[in-house]
Amino acid sequence: MSIELAPCPRPQPERSSRVTSRAFGLSLAGAMALALTACGGGGGNGGFFPVGSSPAPSPAAAAAPAPAPAPAQVSISGVAASGSPFNNATLTVVDKTGATVCNTTTDAQGAYTCNLPTTTVFPLVVTAQRGTESLYSVSVNASGGRINVTPITSIVVSRLSPNGDPAALAAAIAAGTAVPDQASVSEQVAQVMAALRPLLDVLGSTVDPITGTFTADGTGHDRVLDSIDVTVRPDGSAANIEVTLQSIPSANEQPISVNFKSSDPTVPALPPVTIDQLAKPGVGDAINALLAKLTQCYALPLSQRVNAPSDTASVTGTATDVISPLCKSAFLGNDPGQYLSSGSRVGRDASGAGSFNSLFRPNATGVIFDQGSLGHYRSNGDVILRYHSLNTAGSESFDTLVARYEGDELKLIGNQYIYSASVRPQMSRREYLNSTGIDWVGVGYNVFANNLIANGQAVFSKVEVTSPTGKVYTLLPVPGNSYLAIAIDGVVTSPTSVVLLNGKFLNGGAGDPRTLEPTQFVDSTVLTDDEIIKIPNQGVWRMEFFHVNQSTANVVQSYRTESRPLTAGEANARSPFVSLTSGMRALLIQRTSANVNGLFVYGAPSASAPNVFDFSNNATDAWTVPATAVGPTLVTVFGRGPLINNVRTNFNDELSIASTVRTATINCTPQSASDPHCDTATGVTQYAQNSFVSTLQLLSRTREQMDAFSLWALYKPAQ
Repeated sequence: MSIELAPCPRPQPERSSRVTSRAFGLSLAGAMALALTACGGGGGNGGFFPVGSSPAPSPAAAAAPAPAPAPAQVSISGVAASGSPFNNATLTVVDKTGATVCNTTTDAQGAYTCNLPTTTVFPLVVTAQRGTESLYSVSVNASGGRINVTPITSIVVSRLSPNGDPAALAAAIAAGTAVPDQASVSEQVAQVMAALRPLLDVLGSTVDPITGTFTADGTGHDRVLDSIDVTVRPDGSAANIEVTLQSIPSANEQPISVNFKSSDPTVPALPPVTIDQLAKPGVGDAINALLAKLTQCYALPLSQRVNAPSDTASVTGTATDVISPLCKSAFLGNDPGQYLSSGSRVGRDASGAGSFNSLFRPNATGVIFDQGSLGHYRSNGDVILRYHSLNTAGSESFDTLVARYEGDELKLIGNQYIYSASVRPQMSRREYLNSTGIDWVGVGYNVFANNLIANGQAVFSKVEVTSPTGKVYTLLPVPGNSYLAIAIDGVVTSPTSVVLLNGKFLNGGAGDPRTLEPTQFVDSTVLTDDEIIKIPNQGVWRMEFFHVNQSTANVVQSYRTESRPLTAGEANARSPFVSLTSGMRALLIQRTSANVNGLFVYGAPSASAPNVFDFSNNATDAWTVPATAVGPTLVTVFGRGPLINNVRTNFNDELSIASTVRTATINCTPQSASDPHCDTATGVTQYAQNSFVSTLQLLSRTREQMDAFSLWALYKPAQ
């Protein structure tokens, strides 16, 4: 074996001494020693130097290479806003590797700042989450800087995400299935800005939605955000996006909006806009100021809010019993007596009913009102505002209020309607506990009108409801029902107030649920997903109330929805439905499966053990709630009373609950003095013998005022 002796190579600059030395477990000195040994040889004739010659002096040690400069720390900052500041939101930043490189909270004005670790790899995806609502943004600028998070930037993120879900972009980047760069981000920003150009030109806004400087104060770019309502609804393969102009409409005017898919090559533009149509400057601040005033009012002890002898016991009263000047100042003219909403005025009666009845209850002390935003305008300029409430026990809910400007302030006025009614989009999941493979999801509208009773008789002969497309539905009173039911050809075949537009079996089941439950589908028209997507969020519905007493003039009330119904795919992707615990499910099956029809049938009444519906798993949790949803606030049992003269009367007994509870006990509630499904013979009001419960229902309500019904059918449908 020969060994070639070559001159020692000139030392090369060290590329990454930290990596190289660690990789071989050697120090720099050890590496140099090996290099000298390999090039120096042994003694005698085998060395580089002739025998007897003097070795040349050793060269001076080379200067150590200068250490690489430490990477400069990158900082990002911005504002999270949706017109109103997205305050107290959890803000998370995820980099290209999927690592969370910042986790902070936005301040009262929605502002945030993050100092990113030196290991951060761009692009970044930013998420601001507050309760069930999220906003998204993206940045490819490795030098950091400003990254705003708004509904407009959420559209950009949706269009960059492979499946349209903005919440999925970070994972797609980490997996390499999405590679946003400066060109793709700039293109999407340009498309969205072009679509909003009619609005931007009127407001004179040129701010870049991601990198531009603005403050959530109702001016400049923030007024742009105040003037639009944006929804992004993933359906599993893309997202359906709608931009609605928050304009002041004329009476019954349908909304100005555009809708498109995240996968569409271009974004359609808004039609021309005038300044007179737009939201009043600072409406977001005015909404938040009103909610802050309500929070301050409810921070007062009970006896300082209303006439009450103590702070520990609920009282009854009317608007005149509100004594706090602070609480009064939340209402128009500082007068709670002017407030009227769906037939209800400020107060609390013996049954606990009344608008703002919580003012009269000690357990409402400390309620927080927050997360305000503009829902829409009424034709008279009144503001429908969305809000979130949270009590000291952790129970929360979403609802709306009607307010009117008094100078630059918003004051509570109510919708000024005399009858209790509403129209809300709905999604429902119906499970059959005593049957398998036939569970389904339905989407449509919940068209509710209270079955008002006076002197034991229904007040309304009918209510005619006209949809935004001009279709008319007729609601009729049903004995025993607390609401009017939709009639088909003048006959109520099923006591429902829901107009189902489509339904799909779960788990990929083929077929049409209307063949299984034809009476649940009161509309003969089936809409495809594409047709549902094209329904505007803010459709206007008209209700005309006809009275049994024909001398009473008809009353007309109009309702503008906050959202269209979801498609079945969107409902499945969102999955807001409540689930039974395994124990509760097993208990219900055990108590009903032996019955031929799978019903919960009551035996003889008992004073010591009355007939109630105990919706609990032997006093433990009966249901669970997804982390992304708000807990239900209403539980209902549906059924029929005992057979009398070959007729069973329908009933629906309801119980309002806190969103934090997971059990309920429902008592029999008579709709009238002659209601046969309740028995009072033992001195205790309870379910009559041979009454039965057929369906259980829990109702949750989303921020967009969408009803999410989770239903469990005990009966066995014909298949």
